Amino acid sequence: MHSLKTNRNKGNDNSQSRGLFKGLSHAGVFIFLIAIAMLVRSCSLFDAKATFTKTSEVAKNAEEFIGKSVTIKSRAIQKIGLSSFTVSDAQFFHGEPIVVINASGIPFDLPLDQNIKIQVTGQVRNLVIPKIEREFNLKIQDEYYRDYINKPAIIAQNLILAPQPSQITQHPEQYYRYKVAVTGKLENIRSPVLLTLDKNQLFGGQDLLVLLKAPPKVTINQGQTVSVMGEVRPFVVTEIEQDYDFTWDVNVKRALEAEYGNRTVLVAEVVYPS
Repeated sequence: MHSLKTNRNKGNDNSQSRGLFKGLSHAGVFIFLIAIAMLVRSCSLFDAKATFTKTSEVAKNAEEFIGKSVTIKSRAIQKIGLSSFTVSDAQFFHGEPIVVINASGIPFDLPLDQNIKIQVTGQVRNLVIPKIEREFNLKIQDEYYRDYINKPAIIAQNLILAPQPSQITQHPEQYYRYKVAVTGKLENIRSPVLLTLDKNQLFGGQDLLVLLKAPPKVTINQGQTVSVMGEVRPFVVTEIEQDYDFTWDVNVKRALEAEYGNRTVLVAEVVYPS
């Protein structure tokens, strides 16, 4: 629960407030106050920076990665069996592909558009099927993996779509109610909990609106590149308030509806510098 500051440091607080409000419109100032009036569940929005590994590095230097956990962001090439697929980050998919086996226990559907990347976190192993089945409690259909036996594979504990901000804003309905991981440049910090990620100039479209579940615990700056993980949905105030335990008064709800009603929003659970 976030409360208003006391008057003990009134002079200093007023100075800080002027800096925070500088350049904001009247609507922007009002939205800024939402962060102070907001009642949310306590959570840390900024996690440690994630370390990404290129898929091509895993393929070329497999022995260095065997037994280690990696996070890759790559395009899916081909579905294999019921719960596996190959990925590659080489241009035009000519590089050596790596098999990703879904061991998360949660079904994962590949995107129809191959331009949409997938973020995968898991352990790199040699694909020895009996051993993988035993250690990860999986049932793998051997006939689908003949070309990949004893080659490096990622046994995935977490899989999530990783589209660009513009891919979401251009076709938002494809992502509604999906968890995604998005990386982009902070274009406009409208308040401590409302910001936008820069659109991809190549594709056009509008910036992606992001609503943080709580103010971040570290400073974020306009122009900074961050990665955001959360759920894409229409900005329907009553639904978001209920689903994420926000508590807004009537005036705040009206202001949010007027400025952001039904706009696509990414409700962020995790944010970290990228």
